[in-house]
Amino acid sequence: MTFGQLNPHFWVDAALEADHLGYESCWLPEHLVFPMEIRGQLVPGEEHPPVPPSTPIFDAAAYLSYLAGITTRIRLGTFVYVLGLRHPFVSARAFATLDIVSNGRAEVGIGAGWLETEWEAAGLDPATRGRRLDEAIVVCKKLWTEEVIEHHGEFYDFAPVMFEPKPVQKPHPPLVIGGESARALRRAAEHCDGWIGMSHTPETAAVQVARLRELEDRYGRADRPVEITVMGTPGSPSELAAWEDAGVDRLIVVPWRRSTEAVDGLRRFADTFFP
Repeated sequence: MTFGQLNPHFWVDAALEADHLGYESCWLPEHLVFPMEIRGQLVPGEEHPPVPPSTPIFDAAAYLSYLAGITTRIRLGTFVYVLGLRHPFVSARAFATLDIVSNGRAEVGIGAGWLETEWEAAGLDPATRGRRLDEAIVVCKKLWTEEVIEHHGEFYDFAPVMFEPKPVQKPHPPLVIGGESARALRRAAEHCDGWIGMSHTPETAAVQVARLRELEDRYGRADRPVEITVMGTPGSPSELAAWEDAGVDRLIVVPWRRSTEAVDGLRRFADTFFP
């Protein structure tokens, strides 16, 4: 399930109920700030519709850490965190903390970010966001896994440091890249453990999965396939086979129409689909 289509007033109740019912994961969208001017493409070639700048934004790792304290088994992820907007020290620390307080339930969903004016508001060139993301991934992995870390790159440059404590999950929490572009798929195959897509059907998901499998061969990781996550709500259990045949490992569902119906929707969906 995702909080992205749910009023924040209902997030805690939905998370508690999803944890109780046995949902595998919940996902929190993330931005640093919403400028008054909204400009950028979430899907290549399509300008994103305006987002009200007054939309509530929470610190994702902090909110998920709170949810970790009141849940027991559900995995806690971001869909997605704009990693390149912060120094990797900040991001790596936030998600290491989440992984520790949740006892290894963190899913680090990340993306380059589509909102160009958000980057400009932060004083960064949006044209660099892909390169910044690639380098930030490298640095975060070092911080999570190496005893002494030194890095000299295009955007981040620092002498030897230590970074403790390390995350619970080894070698680090799963890195799940979001985005529908060719570059996002390449990034998933080259750097990440998983790929997370927007709303799909089994047919459209299969197209992206096929592209990812080709990229896995190119990067020599056919024995370590990218985990596939997409949004999509099946109408009946019989439809699950089509998603499995498409290569989808995880479905993010939204089994409600209105926020007030979320908890009941989660229960109805569980009654139908969970053994």
